[in-house]
Amino acid sequence: MGPHPAVAAIRLAVRRVLHDILTDHHRHSRTTGERAGGRIGARLVRPVGDIPEQTPNERTPSPLVLVACSGGADSMALASALAFEAPKLGIRAGGITVDHGLQAGSDLRAEEVAVRLRELGLDPVESITVTVGRDGGPEAAARDARYAALDAALERHGGAAILLGHTRDDQAETVLLGLARGSGIRSLSGMAAVSGAGGRYRRPFLQLDRQTARKACMVQSLPVWDDPHNADPAYTRSRLRHEGLPALEKALGKGVVEALARTAQLSRDDADALDTWASQAEASVRDAAGLLECAKLYALPPAVRRRILRRAAIEAGAPAGSLFARHIEEVDRLITGWRGQGAINLPGKVVAQRQGGRLVIRQG
Repeated sequence: MGPHPAVAAIRLAVRRVLHDILTDHHRHSRTTGERAGGRIGARLVRPVGDIPEQTPNERTPSPLVLVACSGGADSMALASALAFEAPKLGIRAGGITVDHGLQAGSDLRAEEVAVRLRELGLDPVESITVTVGRDGGPEAAARDARYAALDAALERHGGAAILLGHTRDDQAETVLLGLARGSGIRSLSGMAAVSGAGGRYRRPFLQLDRQTARKACMVQSLPVWDDPHNADPAYTRSRLRHEGLPALEKALGKGVVEALARTAQLSRDDADALDTWASQAEASVRDAAGLLECAKLYALPPAVRRRILRRAAIEAGAPAGSLFARHIEEVDRLITGWRGQGAINLPGKVVAQRQGGRLVIRQG
């Protein structure tokens, strides 16, 4: 008799991601080896998912995959699936838990999670304490501190990737939060299945709902911890989870979460295509000195033009996280609604102004 359907679902999702990581690892190792041997630029033509065969003398060390685990149902289900699947593929598996220090006894809770990860057979396992700042609000500050700690842990352990337990429900919430900000199609794209420098973050559960993860923990008798912050109405995502989404389902019927997750994927596909278009078009709208020509920018579709403007602002020093749609709209008016207006101040002390038919974006 096979595993419970919920357990089978989470294991299959993790197995697929581990196959991708293993393929990427072998491809990278093979390419690095070829470069070291003087064959720089040799191109691999193996199909994606085809793991290159290696002789005993050229085998590379097995990759290390870490799971970020808070002790909640989603990440515990993920940790258990990783512990089960990784050894079958020759992958080393470890775990990281982050103590944000925002609740009394959080250090003890983190140590308990670390013990559970070790009991699953994960190694290395590390509990990391972080200091949460105030920039962007409590949720954003905690997220920034967490990802900084995870990045450092991956580098410290020489890992290939970190698995995150975000589910389809989390994706739906992210889409609604992006919609509320009104910051464009990229915000509606939600979370990517693969993100971070070098594709280090992987999210196997974006097609699975939260109840599947919780059921998998229950049938495996895995203890889980429900973070009280997830039910605290002081946090925007918590209000959305417990009030907003239920209200939408009551008004529109079941299937809202699935529809929002589908919207995220469709929006991501569109946003990626527009980003590619903007990247290709950027060279054609710059003069010999590299300045942006307003007339040529004006001829581009707004979605493409604004992407070029955003990229230029970031390259000039504007922090991406502080650069909102309203900022880009103001810069865009220097091109589409030129009436001799003055310079536009952007985050990061960046200034955009029109000079002699050119758009100049630089540190003020």
